[in-house]
Amino acid sequence: MTLEEALSRAAKTSPQLIQAQGAIRTTAAAERSAYGAYLPSLSASASTGGGYSTTINRPDSSGFNDSYSSGLSASWDVFTGFRRRSERQRTQADTQSAQAQLVAQRFSVEQSVERSFFDGLRAEELMAVAKARIERAQEGVGFAEKRLSVGSATRSDLLRAQLELNTARESLLQQENQRLTAALSLGRLVGVEGPVDPAPSGPLEPSPIKASREEVVNQLVAQAPTVKAAEASVLAAEAGIGTARSQYYPSIRLSGGYDWSNEDFEITGSRNSWSIRLGLSYNIFDGFQRDESMVRARTQAEVAQAQLTDTRRSVRSEAERVLSQLQLIEDRLELNRQAVAVAQEDLRVQQERYRLGATTILELLTSQAALVEAQNSLVSLRFDYLLSRAELQSILGREL
Repeated sequence: MTLEEALSRAAKTSPQLIQAQGAIRTTAAAERSAYGAYLPSLSASASTGGGYSTTINRPDSSGFNDSYSSGLSASWDVFTGFRRRSERQRTQADTQSAQAQLVAQRFSVEQSVERSFFDGLRAEELMAVAKARIERAQEGVGFAEKRLSVGSATRSDLLRAQLELNTARESLLQQENQRLTAALSLGRLVGVEGPVDPAPSGPLEPSPIKASREEVVNQLVAQAPTVKAAEASVLAAEAGIGTARSQYYPSIRLSGGYDWSNEDFEITGSRNSWSIRLGLSYNIFDGFQRDESMVRARTQAEVAQAQLTDTRRSVRSEAERVLSQLQLIEDRLELNRQAVAVAQEDLRVQQERYRLGATTILELLTSQAALVEAQNSLVSLRFDYLLSRAELQSILGREL
């Protein structure tokens, strides 16, 4: 499975993304409800009933009595102490926070997929290094056996060569296990029962970031999803102060209704009534509950502001760390490419010298170990760069 296919499937099956999308629907419904608070409410009612009644000493007055009634009522909050405005601002902020959290979750899921994907490819490349190591170790065993047969080497040389071969085979087994672990992790993320092997759609070479370090950091601090979510939380907390303050104002409510009732199911002879009311209410004393609500709201606003400041510092710190790590990997990549070339040439010389009997098995094994270390380091650095870049994109909330 290619990386693009894995990302597409993970976006459809990730519980985190599904939850974040559900949070947006929930906040959108709450925002619609906050707008609906500006509209009047309307209700209708209807009922019917019956009973048997009788009067002592008047049997002729006994019988069944039916009753029918219906009504229509409407009410509208004329003034609520600016509570509706505060609730509307709070729900808008909650929607903004949910949208930012969705972006953050999407890139977090993509980072997890990319990690499993790249870990699988890393294991495959390290398996190739281990297989080449096995081939060289087998050649070393052959050289040692030939020299031992002519008396130019000792039994220790052959044993050391065989030990190197066993170590190379063990390394291959470890990398095969790492590849299986990464494939199983990738399968879970994309919603597949079982392992999924990564299939690169093109060369996976590190590509430097075009923007400058200062530009990246400034964008992260200003546009990171975590920062935007924290900013929305501050707006929601400030709107909560307005909601708490609305309890100190009186409320005005306009209501009206129409009622109809009759003992027969017909229009004539019915009793009709209209009503309209304008009421004002004010809570003079509520046991300091308003004061408690105000203190809670202001405290929550202070906490939200402190969290926003800390989030900005955290994002800046993480950005600086990842950018420094990327720069370090770039520098080490060039040095490791040179190290691989040097180690390959040194091993070629040592193999020829050992074949001719001009060096010892220890020097040959040392050259082989140096090449393996350089190749493993080069492979790891390439994928470390890709993973660090994915981490930076996850913090920023957009592609670089």
